Amino acid sequence: MKSIRNVSAAGLLAGAGLLAFAGFGIAGAADDAATGSTAPGPAPGPYGHGWGHHGWGPGRIYSKLGLSAEQKESIKAIMTAAKPEMQSLHSQEKANHLKMMQTTPDDPNYATVVADVAQTNATLASQRTTQMSEVKAKIYALLTPAQKTQLAALEAEWAANPHGARE
Repeated sequence: MKSIRNVSAAGLLAGAGLLAFAGFGIAGAADDAATGSTAPGPAPGPYGHGWGHHGWGPGRIYSKLGLSAEQKESIKAIMTAAKPEMQSLHSQEKANHLKMMQTTPDDPNYATVVADVAQTNATLASQRTTQMSEVKAKIYALLTPAQKTQLAALEAEWAANPHGARE
């Protein structure tokens, strides 16, 4: 059985990854299109890193597809529309994490808090998965057949080595 902290941490990381993509990934790509920049690689995020935790998140993958300016704007609009709900889910997951961190095992209500957080996190994970799949489906519908093929190859590469060095 997975520890609730591991589940909570995984949820926070997944939500944070998508939020990083929403805030910096496509915005940077759209800015590059507007300014005519052809500089390789992702735009730096708030901590000096590229899109995603290790510079290889969804924004980086989409930046390698040769998106048209129209596609970039459409993706940016999709991500902007999804951002408030993703931020809400992230905030709720963070609150659950803090609730667990502030409750010690010798607290008489510990089992109740754990059960409550576990149930809430399950619901939040389901909502996040649904939200992310809807966003991905909308973006996928904008891609050409060649871009879809290239996306599948890039996602397979990322899945084979999600934490390793790239490029």
